[in-house]
Amino acid sequence: METIKIKLIKSPIGRTSKHKKTVKALGFSKVGQVLEKQDTPQVRGMINAIDYMVEIVD
Repeated sequence: METIKIKLIKSPIGRTSKHKKTVKALGFSKVGQVLEKQDTPQVRGMINAIDYMVEIVD
């Protein structure tokens, strides 16, 4: 299955609790961290929910 690399570029401090939980569920623990996840519709939906805090890395 295809993978996708995502990077947390903004802190979840001061965001809604739902967005904080989404960041945590994706596995982020600090700003600047890059994670590799499977490219599934569920992961894409989580990324779309917090698109202002993450970026897709090539």
